[in-house]
Amino acid sequence: MLVGKEVRVRFAPSPTGDLHVGNIRTALFDWAYARHTGGTFIFRIEDTDTTRVTDEYIQAAIDTLKWLGLDWDEGPEVGGPNGPYLQSQRLDIYAQWAQKFLDQKDAYYCYCTPVELEARREAQRAANVAPGYDGQCRDLTDAQIADYKAQGREAVVRMRMPDGSTTFTDEIRGDVTFDHKFVPDFVLVRGDGSPLYTLAVAVDDVMMKVSHVLRGEDLLSSTPRQIRVYQAMGVDLADYPVFAHLPFVMGQDNAKLSKRNGEVSIAWYREMGFLPEAICNYLALLGWSPGDDVENITMKQLTEMFTVEKVHSSPARFDMKKLEAINGDKIRALTPDEFLKWSLPFLTKAGIITGTDSEIALVKAALPIIQERIVKLDEVPQMLKFLFVKEFAVEADSISKITDDVSKDVLKRSLKELEPLTTWNHDSIEAALRACLIEEMGLKPRIAFGAVRIATTGSTISPPLFESMELLGKEASLARIAAALTL
Repeated sequence: MLVGKEVRVRFAPSPTGDLHVGNIRTALFDWAYARHTGGTFIFRIEDTDTTRVTDEYIQAAIDTLKWLGLDWDEGPEVGGPNGPYLQSQRLDIYAQWAQKFLDQKDAYYCYCTPVELEARREAQRAANVAPGYDGQCRDLTDAQIADYKAQGREAVVRMRMPDGSTTFTDEIRGDVTFDHKFVPDFVLVRGDGSPLYTLAVAVDDVMMKVSHVLRGEDLLSSTPRQIRVYQAMGVDLADYPVFAHLPFVMGQDNAKLSKRNGEVSIAWYREMGFLPEAICNYLALLGWSPGDDVENITMKQLTEMFTVEKVHSSPARFDMKKLEAINGDKIRALTPDEFLKWSLPFLTKAGIITGTDSEIALVKAALPIIQERIVKLDEVPQMLKFLFVKEFAVEADSISKITDDVSKDVLKRSLKELEPLTTWNHDSIEAALRACLIEEMGLKPRIAFGAVRIATTGSTISPPLFESMELLGKEASLARIAAALTL
């Protein structure tokens, strides 16, 4: 990275939907780099696509970054000296620059219709020539312009690309060169006067004094166009942003990331019970490594260790199992109060509890026995619902597992041995059941305790059996075993 250059990075999504894995990985790397260097993290909304960007999506993007803990120094709700930070509020700025480029002859009006452009592209393809704008309107005469206007044609504004090539140093990929034969004159402003991405992003980056552009590899080919805009703006070479194009994130099958293999909205991961720190931890590992085979890191550690030099150029592979493993680690690291705070919304949303003090107290007592057993918070309701159901019933697909003769004998014997207990805790319950079912009846634990688990919790999925029965209480446990014998 350039020494002595104040670090100013930006995350600039176009919210045409909820933010996804790829978006957030970019935001995370920008945020981590800003925090590592003591720089500035700018959050900018590229909302010029009014047909697809909505206020709801903009607010969702803001809420997602907040939930993930990716705080910004300039941007919506925060403000800053270089606003506004929504491109829809900066249209006059883009129009002024477009006019300046026209006045300088760096740009020109193009009157070609979409039909004409497509016909010429077809001819280029047929001639085995790289398709692109052929400069038809580069040097129109006044008479030609007047004729086009008389026809009622709408004009777009195109930037002139000079002969030659553009070379820049990418901090991840090294020197990158684009031959201008493959970078034809490009549109800056649509016929309706609205700016295209290439104009808006370049103008904003210059005016917001962005020093480093960390973004996805899919935008690598737009870089020579943005550099051309910098040139037309009169920006000194030393003031160009430093580019670093992040590697693609691929699915587990080495295909492009899709909904099938992980590219779903961050909102989905939130609903499934992934912790924000787990998501950030895992996404940080997609293309970057802290070294020494370290994988479980905190946000603080990420900001201390993150450098662009450690970002790989090769594609990263998304692995849901690895994300789940990291999430499980983060859940196990929660304090009892933190685990309670994260779990309660899932229990109330599932209708397991209403939120009374007695319910919360029971949840708090139960959580430690499941903390080691779950990898996502959405598992909590299934694990604890047996403690709160008003009309208890064994799950339909589990009934057959406790109605055979062996299971009946297990339940009868369990009832007999548990009824006399005067101390009801997991140690006394375990001692009584092991003595009669394992030692006396000679059953394997899976068979012996499996029937009792289903009878008392209603399911094959539950917290540790003896601790569950302690929480459930003696009266309810015995009543459920007795009821199971009638099935």
